[in-house]
Amino acid sequence: MLIQLAIMGVLAALLPLSIVWVSADADKYRKLSWVTLFLTFDLIIFGGFTRLTDSGLGCPDWPGCYGHANPLQAHAMISAAQTAMPDGPVTIFKAWIEMTHRYLAMGVGVLIVSLMMIAWIRWLKSARSDQRFSPTMPTLLFLFVCMQGAFGAFTVTMKLQPIIVTGHLLLGLGLLSMLTWLNARQRAHPPVAMQASSLRLPVLVASALLLVQLALGGWVSTNYAALACTEFPLCHGHWWPDMDFENGFALWRKLGMTVDGEFLPFPALTAIHFVHRSFAFVVFAVLGWVAWRASRIDGLQTIGRAVLAALALQLCTGLATVYFNWPLAIAVMHNAGAALLVLLVTMLNYKIRLAHQGAPAFATRTPSAS
Repeated sequence: MLIQLAIMGVLAALLPLSIVWVSADADKYRKLSWVTLFLTFDLIIFGGFTRLTDSGLGCPDWPGCYGHANPLQAHAMISAAQTAMPDGPVTIFKAWIEMTHRYLAMGVGVLIVSLMMIAWIRWLKSARSDQRFSPTMPTLLFLFVCMQGAFGAFTVTMKLQPIIVTGHLLLGLGLLSMLTWLNARQRAHPPVAMQASSLRLPVLVASALLLVQLALGGWVSTNYAALACTEFPLCHGHWWPDMDFENGFALWRKLGMTVDGEFLPFPALTAIHFVHRSFAFVVFAVLGWVAWRASRIDGLQTIGRAVLAALALQLCTGLATVYFNWPLAIAVMHNAGAALLVLLVTMLNYKIRLAHQGAPAFATRTPSAS
């Protein structure tokens, strides 16, 4: 089974590796970093789809499915579980979603290993002088993806325990941020006005607030609290509804249960939802102000406007999730919006850092737009 899974991971990476190989771009390493970033973004979205369709336990073991490398080989056992519980966590459809997510994750892992190997080889060949191939970030990416894989295993073996699933989500977003930084290092950037240095601290504060909000959003999703409040701006007809913070934010507990093993009370779900909703306005205000400031600085206009647009999209999908009772497509878009914000805010941090250091990008090609 493990050999078959390894082959599936290589096959999942074969197409993107082939695209890089036949690309007209002379810098294959830069192309590979971009393709890996793109597929990691897609993987996070598909991971959200897996969670939102309750497919996280579509195969109740790990890394295979009932001890097999794919749902076809485990068809009889999956069918038996589906017959016993037609609306349960194990169905043929959910098993394929879960295993497809694992195959994609393995493919991304192969691409990250490729990035690390190329970086080490090119860095050593340059007598450790070409900082564009510094292996520090690719090696950290490799360690990070191993940790992410471990959390993926814990997600299944610990039966979707909320703190584990939330950690899995945050690690995935962290991986996306690191790949964004690596990708930014591979290409040239237009000059950024020195006044951008004044945003260095504000953008770090905004990034920290965004991280907190991502954790709160993950906590909402993993506790299935998205519909704990089905109206806006009120919640259950009140500005301050009945909430149970103690049980809602007890971290180490089973899904749907309190620390004492009792069923999680509804006010606990309300607390989870309401805190995420309320803190969103703090993030929107602070990050929106930083992005607006960036949009008025030479070299940051495009990225600043992009962050503002992503914030607006995230606000709209968040409200639509409440008003339309959590439709799958909008919920997936909300998850994608969070990943997009991570990507854009990371890029904004990188560009502001360039202005602060007064240093050019490593690549030599000059882009035409900021």
